[in-house]
Amino acid sequence: MSNFPEIEFADIKEIKAFQEQKLRVALDYLAEHSPFYKRMFKENNIDVKKINKLEDLKQIPFTQKKDLQLYNDDFLCVDKEEIVDYITTSGTLGDPVTFAMTDHDLDRLAYNEQISFTCAGIGKKDIVQLMTTIDKRFMAGLAYFLGLRKLGAGVIRVGNGIPELQWDTINRMKPNAIMCVPSFILKIIDYAEKNGIDYKKSSIKKIVCIGESLREPDFTPNLLANQILKKWDVKLYSTYASTEMSTTFAECDYGCGGHHHPELIICEFIDEKGNEVKPGEVGELVVTTLGVEGMPLLRFKTGDLASCHTEKCKCGRTSFRISPIMGRLNQMIKYKGTTLYPPAIFDVLDNTPYVENYVVRVKTGISGTDQVIVEVGLKPETSMEVLKDLKDRFRAKIRVAPEIEICPIDLIRKINFPDMSRKPIKFIDERGK
Repeated sequence: MSNFPEIEFADIKEIKAFQEQKLRVALDYLAEHSPFYKRMFKENNIDVKKINKLEDLKQIPFTQKKDLQLYNDDFLCVDKEEIVDYITTSGTLGDPVTFAMTDHDLDRLAYNEQISFTCAGIGKKDIVQLMTTIDKRFMAGLAYFLGLRKLGAGVIRVGNGIPELQWDTINRMKPNAIMCVPSFILKIIDYAEKNGIDYKKSSIKKIVCIGESLREPDFTPNLLANQILKKWDVKLYSTYASTEMSTTFAECDYGCGGHHHPELIICEFIDEKGNEVKPGEVGELVVTTLGVEGMPLLRFKTGDLASCHTEKCKCGRTSFRISPIMGRLNQMIKYKGTTLYPPAIFDVLDNTPYVENYVVRVKTGISGTDQVIVEVGLKPETSMEVLKDLKDRFRAKIRVAPEIEICPIDLIRKINFPDMSRKPIKFIDERGK
């Protein structure tokens, strides 16, 4: 246990008291240094000295993504000369937002990833191949490098894409772990099979995954995870993080949700009316960052839907665990009487063997309801008669079948990977346009 923060194994009441002490410091810091929160406190007649319990947070209005977009500079709590790194969000749900990081913030980011990697079974003896970008103002790639460096593990910075280069590096340098988006694992497996690479006998033993879920809500492996595991006998770890949080939730060996780091973040799970939901119930994740110097956030609505699990984990941690992300609030789809989120559609497509690539579009139909169109690129030598099979797969998994259009692979690839994007574009929301 000495390799992990002791607070993660403490009594629940002790964790709460610990977080309330951290909250007190965070509120005083915001009241003194943040133009945005100074204005919020004044406009809402909030005396931060009277907010001492986690339950008192509900007296404070939520911070939303649009606040960051409209008043980006007002969130900065330090002089410009204190900033050492500028980061932007990926802009998945709108215009990107800039985050300014101080030297202290980068140290905190490294510590966050150090304890998160440790939770996911990575240690000093491991060599990790990073299949993520570290450029383009991307926080995650930098965070992984800093965390692994602080952990003392070996790092191979290959970057994303290019299966040939990934396998050349694996064969040359013999890393035992990979950090990447899980759907890319299927691409490097496919490349290995087509090029005679015996990937099952490679040095890779574990993969830490980002950006896509590997679990069903009950923590069993989802279709994507099962497809990987059927091909490759590796240990998979799922993680969840965002630029705004500067914090990671990583699975331990038991794979029962991402573990909360109480010293780094306060979390709430709320319903549509802003009321806290019970443990196990799905709600929107709201976060208050702790220990951030440059641009701390208070009650920030992430837009991500998940549930909180408070039972003690088999690994011994008593801090709560977060479920897989069910979807994003702004991406909710109402289709033929069913509520859907893009990840459920992606899961079907990622696990259909004849699908090479795809993009999901949502439009407003003639009657004002959501219209879902899946544009699919088929692998070579696939019959066009697969439409019925694909619709049957959707009905079996999500109960409804969207409209399906067969498109050239190259056309969809250009949509998936535009020049200025850091993440694959698989969902396009055209409602209201």
